[in-house]
Amino acid sequence: MTQQEVKQARAPHKSISLLYSAPSFAGELLPVLNESFSVQAEQDIEAADTYLKDQSIYTLPDVIILEVDEHNHCFDYVDKLKKNVLLKGLVIILLSSTKDPVIRKKAMQLKVNDLYHAPVPVADLCERIFFLVKFKLFKPQLSDLSNIDYTYKMPVAKRLFDILASGMALLILSPLLIIVGIIVALESKGPVIFKSKRVGTGYRVFDFYKFRSMRQGASNELKNLEALNQYSKSETGATTFVKLKNDPRITRFGHFIRKYSIDELPQLFNVFIGDMSLVGNRPLPLYEAEMLTSNEWTMRFLGPAGLTGLWQVSRRGKADMSERERKKLDNFYAQNHSFWLDLKILLKTLPAAVQKEQV
Repeated sequence: MTQQEVKQARAPHKSISLLYSAPSFAGELLPVLNESFSVQAEQDIEAADTYLKDQSIYTLPDVIILEVDEHNHCFDYVDKLKKNVLLKGLVIILLSSTKDPVIRKKAMQLKVNDLYHAPVPVADLCERIFFLVKFKLFKPQLSDLSNIDYTYKMPVAKRLFDILASGMALLILSPLLIIVGIIVALESKGPVIFKSKRVGTGYRVFDFYKFRSMRQGASNELKNLEALNQYSKSETGATTFVKLKNDPRITRFGHFIRKYSIDELPQLFNVFIGDMSLVGNRPLPLYEAEMLTSNEWTMRFLGPAGLTGLWQVSRRGKADMSERERKKLDNFYAQNHSFWLDLKILLKTLPAAVQKEQV
C-alpha cells in the first residue's frame, strides 16, 4: 500500500461509528481508530452487549470489533447478533491473536465481515471498515420496521385455536355483550365501543376495540393528568407506558367493567379476525410504541400480540411493577412462547382479571 493510500485510509470518517471490544489490541489500534472514526470502547462482550441494548435504531454503531477470546465466547455472541433482525446492518469484524484455521472456519460459518490476526494491519483495517460501511451494508431505517413481521410466523395450531376459542366465546357471551353495551350507552354520551390505533406484531398498526369506560373526550385530558401516571418515572427519565392511578375520567360503570376486565371483551373480535392472538404481548398505543426504539424494547414486537400476556398474569395490579420488569416479561414471552406457556397464561388469566387493585 502506498503512503497516499495509507493517508487516505486514515483520513477521519467521524460519521462512521464503531463499538470496540478487543482489549488485547487496544494499545496498537485504539489511537488510530479514534483518529479515524467515532469509537465506543468497552472492556468485554457483556459491556458491549449492554451498550448495544441501550441504543436506538438511530444510534446503533455501524461496526462492531470483537476479540476472539480464549474460550471462543465471541462466536456465541456473534450468532446472537446475526439472529437479531434489528442488527442486520451491523458490520462485524473479529480480531484473533493467532492465525488459526479453526477460528477462520467458525468466522466463515457465521458470515462475519472480516477476520484479522496479529499483527493487525491498521491501515488495511481502516480502509476495510470504510468500504464495508459505505458500499455494502446499511443500518436499518425506521421505515423498515413495518417489514419485521416476517420474522414471526403464527403457528397454524395457534391460529386455529384463536379462531375457535374467540368465535365460541363471542357466541356464548353475546347476551352479556349486548347488556353491557346498553348500560354504557345509557350512562354517558359517546360511542359504546372505543376504538384506538394499536401497534402489534412487527409494528403493524390496527384498530383495537374496548367497551368505552371513560367519559367522552377523555383522550384530550391525558396531558393534564401526567402526575397520576404509574410509569412516569422511568429509568431514562422519559415516559413510555401510561397507566393512571385513580383515573378521574372513568365513569361509575367504567370502574366496574374495568375491575373485572369486561371492557376488554370486544378484543375477542380482534382475535377472531387475526389482529392479535389470545395470548401474547399487549399491543401498545402509537405514542408508546414510538418511544420504544432501543433494541431491548423492540424485541417485544417480534412475538405475537395478545389479549392477555405474561406480565398481566405475573404482576398485574401490583404497584411495584416497574418499567424494566414489564419489558423483561414481554421480551421473555417473545423469545420463549409455546403452546404450554400459552395454556398456563390462559389458566391464570381469570383470577388475575378479578382483583382488588385498580390498574
